[in-house]
Amino acid sequence: MRKESEIPFVGLHAHSVAGSIFDALGYPQQHMDFAYENGMDALALTDHGNANGLAYQVIHAKKMISEGKEFKPIFGCEAYFVPSIANWKVDYEKAKEDAKNKKALESMQSGATVENEASKKKMKSILNRRSHMILLAMNQTGLQNIYKMISKSYTGDHFYRYPRIDYALLKKHSEGVIAASACLGGVYAGDFWQNRDEGEDAVLDAMRKTTQKMQSIFGDRWYGELQWNNVPEQHTLNQFIIQMHYEFGIDLISTADSHYYSPDAWKDRELYKRLGFLGRKVEWLSEELPIDVEEIGYELYPKNGDQMWESYKKYSKECGVEYNDNLILNSIKRTHQIAHERIESFLPDNTVRLPDFVVPDGKSAGQALAILCVAGAKEKGFADKPEYVERLKYEVNVIEDRGFSKYFLTMKKIAEEATRMQLTGAGRGSAAGSLVAYALGITQVDPIRYGLQFERFLTKGGSGYPDIDYDVSDPMVLKEHLIEEWGDDVVVPITNWNTLQLRSLVKDISKFYKIPFSEVNAVTNRMVFEATPLAKKAHGITAGVYNPTFEELMQYSETLQKFLQKYPEVKTHVNTLYGQTRSASRHAGGVVVGENLNEWMPLINSGGVRQTPWSEGQNVRHLEPMGFIKFDILGLASLRMMEDAIRHVLVRYEGISDPTFDDIKNFYEERLHPEKIDLDDREVWENVFHEGKWAGIFQFTEGGAQSFCKNAKPNNITDLAAITSIYRPGPLSAGVDKMYIGAKENPDEVEYLNEYVRDVTEETYGFLIFQEQIAMLAHKLGKNLSLDEGNKLRKLLTKKGTGAAQVEMDKIYDKFKRGCLEKGVKAHEAKELWGKFEYFSGYGFNKSHAVSYCVLSFQCAYLLHYYPECWLAAFLDKEPDKRKERAINVAKSYGYNIEPLNVNTSGVRWEISQDGKTLIQPLSSIKGLGMTAIEQIIENRPFSKIEDFLFNENIKYSKLNKKAVSALCLSQALNCLMDERFTGLNHFWSAVAVERPRKEKNLIENIEKFENEGDMTEEEKLQYLVDLVGIFPMSTVVTEQLQSKIDELMIPPISEFDTELQVCWFIPREVLQKKTKNGKLFYVVKVIDSNSEENTIKCWGVDPDRDMIYVNRPYMAKLQWDAQWGFSTRSVRKTFRMLA
Repeated sequence: MRKESEIPFVGLHAHSVAGSIFDALGYPQQHMDFAYENGMDALALTDHGNANGLAYQVIHAKKMISEGKEFKPIFGCEAYFVPSIANWKVDYEKAKEDAKNKKALESMQSGATVENEASKKKMKSILNRRSHMILLAMNQTGLQNIYKMISKSYTGDHFYRYPRIDYALLKKHSEGVIAASACLGGVYAGDFWQNRDEGEDAVLDAMRKTTQKMQSIFGDRWYGELQWNNVPEQHTLNQFIIQMHYEFGIDLISTADSHYYSPDAWKDRELYKRLGFLGRKVEWLSEELPIDVEEIGYELYPKNGDQMWESYKKYSKECGVEYNDNLILNSIKRTHQIAHERIESFLPDNTVRLPDFVVPDGKSAGQALAILCVAGAKEKGFADKPEYVERLKYEVNVIEDRGFSKYFLTMKKIAEEATRMQLTGAGRGSAAGSLVAYALGITQVDPIRYGLQFERFLTKGGSGYPDIDYDVSDPMVLKEHLIEEWGDDVVVPITNWNTLQLRSLVKDISKFYKIPFSEVNAVTNRMVFEATPLAKKAHGITAGVYNPTFEELMQYSETLQKFLQKYPEVKTHVNTLYGQTRSASRHAGGVVVGENLNEWMPLINSGGVRQTPWSEGQNVRHLEPMGFIKFDILGLASLRMMEDAIRHVLVRYEGISDPTFDDIKNFYEERLHPEKIDLDDREVWENVFHEGKWAGIFQFTEGGAQSFCKNAKPNNITDLAAITSIYRPGPLSAGVDKMYIGAKENPDEVEYLNEYVRDVTEETYGFLIFQEQIAMLAHKLGKNLSLDEGNKLRKLLTKKGTGAAQVEMDKIYDKFKRGCLEKGVKAHEAKELWGKFEYFSGYGFNKSHAVSYCVLSFQCAYLLHYYPECWLAAFLDKEPDKRKERAINVAKSYGYNIEPLNVNTSGVRWEISQDGKTLIQPLSSIKGLGMTAIEQIIENRPFSKIEDFLFNENIKYSKLNKKAVSALCLSQALNCLMDERFTGLNHFWSAVAVERPRKEKNLIENIEKFENEGDMTEEEKLQYLVDLVGIFPMSTVVTEQLQSKIDELMIPPISEFDTELQVCWFIPREVLQKKTKNGKLFYVVKVIDSNSEENTIKCWGVDPDRDMIYVNRPYMAKLQWDAQWGFSTRSVRKTFRMLA
């Protein structure tokens, strides 16, 4: 039952985890709900230096209103203040002159500011100097002024470790803002700490100056803030603030300074604070958790008026300080008067603000869009095609009626900037179904040619903004360009707020309760393994990768359940702390684009980049409700590979020695653009997709997808789109892949209910593969059932229940059934078809997305087929180190040679030999060899002997230093310069790099001095090569002769382990000796094979003196495998055999 408080009170100083990371606990909605149930009718949120929680406030306030709860959100922040940024900067620069401070002062800053309570109780160094002050918005003007101050505080001289404001900024943006003196770290407290050693008069003089300055800015909107706890200094400070009241007439307020949403959450908050400083020694924070809240000395939850009065009486008595009761009572009541009489009831203006510069002068957004669409139609040659013209008119009208014309103009501007500097994708997501997007050049696939639906993307009566995801080769470069070109108040990257996860929480919390690490590790290692199959079963999933949720891990992991039963305190903390904010990062591709964003949202800074305070993603949708539209600019490695492949093509076949991006773009537009490339090229379909050549082919990097595609033998883009749509957990679980192949092989045996069904599903051999097919069938068969309704049906079918969604679905079903009967479909057949809609809706895929992505897959295949060496060189460049050896093996299987590192031929990227049969490994693959060193090599080669390399007057050896020379030696890139004077690689390395000769005379001396060093062992050479290049030279260990023998014996590599055969081959890379709980020795052997996949073998009951396993040698072994332990053996001596 909701409490009632006799004393009216509103918390005007409160913190949440959204903006006070590792200091406050609980999201704003939790604080608001508790405050309401605790008898309050309003609450301010004043997080440290930001308003990151404001969007939570707004959304939850709307929810509370819808539930009939009268509760007023108050918007603000607890700003960090210094009197003068200019003066602080002078002090900062003086401190920076001290060499000891310089490195610390220039460290990177983060948007996730972590407050510590110790800083409230002492004078701060110049690095951390700031005071707190409360800022509250009285109205929209005040809120925007707070936005401006926060945004400014994260820029330039205002931002070092903490975002700061000063008197100048307050004076400029004080309209509509209420300010208060805050806590023991506040502006009055700063005067107190700084002057208390000089006596009471010094403190009062400083406070008088502060009061006069604040009153000159805020007038009667400046408040002295009293707080109640058992800290003696707090009561001393309170007395000084009361003196300011008597001398200057400032009104007083009492605040709860709440930091957690319930009185029971105090211990979780104490633990959460400690997690923020885990691994760091901090004097002010004990590693031991307090036993009870009295040990802390204060309770920081959203108190009501009665509880505030009780706190005042309790703590003033404990500290032996007497106050005027009426004065304090009025300070408590005054908060309610401020909240309801001085602060307006309002929600932030959420008018959508897209940039004005995208609309030409003298035109409306709708007019500009129509003009550009007509121009695009003419350019693409469909301006005289009635079907296209009607579709274009329809889409433009829907877009204008929905108010989205400016959004499309903005997206076009982004696309124009992108295509000037990098390759962009053919399309992504449902936006590829828009003819307007195609006409504007945002997408590249003709939606009418492939039957892509605009209604899947945008409907007449829908809600929310459209979402166009845009693929580019390098999103970071493009976003930085847009920020530089348009301004960081116009283009702002979106923040991702990372949260505490279960695995790390269990581990970290257990440390505070001194639970043995081995016990904790056993739980965290097993919980996912245990929960995954049960969670998949619960969802009816039998194939594919699945990541169980927090709830599923708690529900299905028996080991975790037993652990939490044994340690209930850990369970309590986990349940409370899971999902609390941990840090700020940047959204993979999202940016907000608008006008003067610093005035309409409180921008923050993370990692030196201006970012939004609010996020937009799967878990939270805060930007759109606040009036900001997310533009997703995403990166595709395949586009980068395409750029590099085209660059090689231009060099080898077009005679362009140093291609520019314009050259690359011209080649793409003339040969690879979806409007120009022959997407029905039989050679490409047969040589790549039928034969199974998959090197770097987009969407076909997994063995399962490759196998399915090879068996299905696609002949066109729609076939390929169907294959990629089926190769997902849902359809695979239902066996659709096998049924699809059967139907495709025997199309004449496919039975269709009627011609309407044939017309829609013949392209997928009778199966409902694409979401659009459900919408189209419902539209064609239903009575007056629009495509908009068909797409609404698709969404409704995925929602279970009997509420409003069911009512809507029943209406659509009635239209569908009546239409079917009128078209001659029997009632039971209509019901059966509806059942198929329901069944396939669970895993139907977006055709617009599938088709667009398959165009990119075909473009990759085209380059592989017609320019294989160019594509493979680009493929090798883009594959990560852990897959590089596998990629090299793929290139070899296509008949190409791999030239090892060579200082005379290797470049910055993988290169191609003159005859096109050899791929040359780049110098950039050597760890520790920077670009400046590589540039020195390339500019001054070739080298015929080591002296040419070591004593070249044109080489700047400050850039090609001793470390670089050593790396070149050990990676064997200098082997071409090692002549008969050297007895081996060890001799060469010692003479050339270990004691780097400065003159030829020194080299001669070194050759003689290290003559006995000789060569390195093969194991040493191999290890250096792996360490420096990151690639295991499989061909060195597994010779062609040995590989032939392995193939002859039909022994698979361990990554292709056959559970019936049980015999496989591999190469041990590391052997770790460990002990079981019973003290018995066992090995953990990390191995690799020709697929460059790493696996682990557990060898039980070993005797180190007798069970010898040599690393970097090929072995054959008979192994056991099970889902829990992976690979294992009970006898190394009996089951392991070295092959060479």
